[in-house]
Amino acid sequence: MTQNPAGTVLEVRELTKHYGGVRAVDGVSFSIAPGELLALIGPNGAGKSTCFNIVNGQLKPDSGTVRILGRDVTGVPSRRIAHLGVGRTFQVAAVFGSMTALENVQAALIAARGSVFGFWRPATTIARDEAMALLEQTGMAGEAERPAAALAYGDVKRLELAMALAGDPRLLLMDEPTAGMAAAKRGEMIALVQKLTRSRGLAVLFTEHSMDVVFGHADRVIVLARGRLIADGTVDEVRADPRVREVYLGGTAEAAR
Repeated sequence: MTQNPAGTVLEVRELTKHYGGVRAVDGVSFSIAPGELLALIGPNGAGKSTCFNIVNGQLKPDSGTVRILGRDVTGVPSRRIAHLGVGRTFQVAAVFGSMTALENVQAALIAARGSVFGFWRPATTIARDEAMALLEQTGMAGEAERPAAALAYGDVKRLELAMALAGDPRLLLMDEPTAGMAAAKRGEMIALVQKLTRSRGLAVLFTEHSMDVVFGHADRVIVLARGRLIADGTVDEVRADPRVREVYLGGTAEAAR
């Protein structure tokens, strides 16, 4: 197995994906280190969803490579990538509405371990303490016994985050983690992700339309336009980049603030 360069968790090199004559992703390269929160942004049609879905295994690239912890996972299906130290959340939170918050996290722990249990041991007794610990970390311990369907939307997103952490991932992929949330709740959610990124040494790649979330919390930002990577830097560097202002942020420095 190829050694992991300088502790890099995710390394993407020269990804390309064509749809007919359109290059949805065109030679995109970037990497993420442990403890780093990286935002992937761009205007509609920029190729960010295609790029994100190649990384998470939903799409196969036409060329290029994706390495996670030094292992080439290019084209590996998402269900297998999930067992390689990768957690995932979705734009529309994926939880079991009829189950309690605690049961949802227990189910995620069981799935992550591939656990097998008999009829004499109900699933609700498995990994209860660990599930409660994850709910505590995401601020959801007080809602443990409530059905997911009865939770406020922001709490559902926190629950999904707890479930994504069940496999003790090294890399967390988050598709618009604050979508559908009010401004105050968006800030709380991404601050929680930032805290977990630091405390767990996670590498996090997230897509996001809300610029207050991106510029308020990301360690680094990469920007796509027409399938190509046009900027990769700190929040301040990306805000000041004239190409970013032109294609995404309204054409002025003020629009990037």
